[in-house]
Amino acid sequence: MAEEAQQEPRHKKSFYKEWIEPFMIAAVVALFIRQFGVEAFKIPSGSMIPTLTIGDHLLVNKFLYGPRIPFTDSRFFMGAEPKRGDIIVFKFPEDESKNFIKRVIGVPGDKIEIRKGILLINDQPVPIMEQKVERENGRDSGQASLWGKPRVFAEQLGTVTHRMQYLRDQSGYDFGPILVPRESVFVMGDNRDNSQDSRVWKFVKYEKILGKALIIYWSWDGNDGRWLRWERIGQLIK
Repeated sequence: MAEEAQQEPRHKKSFYKEWIEPFMIAAVVALFIRQFGVEAFKIPSGSMIPTLTIGDHLLVNKFLYGPRIPFTDSRFFMGAEPKRGDIIVFKFPEDESKNFIKRVIGVPGDKIEIRKGILLINDQPVPIMEQKVERENGRDSGQASLWGKPRVFAEQLGTVTHRMQYLRDQSGYDFGPILVPRESVFVMGDNRDNSQDSRVWKFVKYEKILGKALIIYWSWDGNDGRWLRWERIGQLIK
């Protein structure tokens, strides 16, 4: 006699439909978005002060430069090329288990040089203008240092104008010149003399770039006596 297929109990079907299936779909969608859309990152150091500070939580666009094939450095297709002024997250060249975040200073073919503390791209000084250090909740913004208050500047890189800072005098500092190779970028932190960046370990290859920083979705730090930084939440990153 042919065996009859047994029908699954109705309560088990209901449990699967109401709980298991939505959870699995949500998990798959979340993994897809994390891999190809946006991913959250946390700032663990002060190398990007005053733009980003310790305790900032960011959303990073992983699609802009081209979606990556999972578990590889290859892309399904190339998207936009990184531009001067972009803030990017990438695999640290000296230890790819770590992710770093820095600002793109030079793109392929650029000549990068620092003469007596002045940044030059293709022999042209990068425009900067010193800004007054603002006060936030009764205290100086930026990062305190052994050399006194930081000097904060507005710097223009291509179409991007952003803030950066120095903690000490730069007039005696020289670097380069150095030429950015193909499919690579030269990056620096906005906290210019307190950042390990391309001045130390040279270039970031396109294939190692994970994405572009978009927005601060959360910011807090129990060490500054304020915990939540409400004024930073929702800020677009530039």
